[in-house]
Amino acid sequence: MLVAGCASHPSSTTVDTRAENVDHQRLDPNVGAQGSGKVETYQLGPTEGYRMPQLNAGPDPAVGDRDPRRALAPTTVCLQLVIDAEGKVERSLPVIDRSDCAAGNAPENAPLMQAAQEAVAMWRFVPAAVCHFTPQRVPTDRGNCEGAERIEPVPVSLLYGFTFEIVKGQHVVRRQGR
Repeated sequence: MLVAGCASHPSSTTVDTRAENVDHQRLDPNVGAQGSGKVETYQLGPTEGYRMPQLNAGPDPAVGDRDPRRALAPTTVCLQLVIDAEGKVERSLPVIDRSDCAAGNAPENAPLMQAAQEAVAMWRFVPAAVCHFTPQRVPTDRGNCEGAERIEPVPVSLLYGFTFEIVKGQHVVRRQGR
């Protein structure tokens, strides 16, 4: 399974987690219905750190018999995941406005997109969090909440790409960055 993530962070910092390069955007949980929110820039304070969400349970997409094709060159479809402050996928939206994700807009690839959305709906993360440290205990690695005075779980938005292909008559999905 190819899983790559990206989004933007106010300081354009790339955080490496689980061998996947993932930036993040903090969402305002108080805006919108049913926990959805708008993208809000957030600048970490001098005594704050940020812990990236960590995928805890994540089944691979399974296409099964819904795609009748017997041949498929590597084809990437992308999703934007909104992960709530509890680490659950609140929703996933197709990303089709990037050239490397455009295949998700093709009608013949609808089974791939559906398989990806069904899989991510079951994913569970250790939630992203803002780590609040006392001025005397700010660690060098502010991406680890160990020793934090307070840990504030926060919702985030991540982009994931899934590359499907048919190899020897079977659908396979590869993961990038391993």
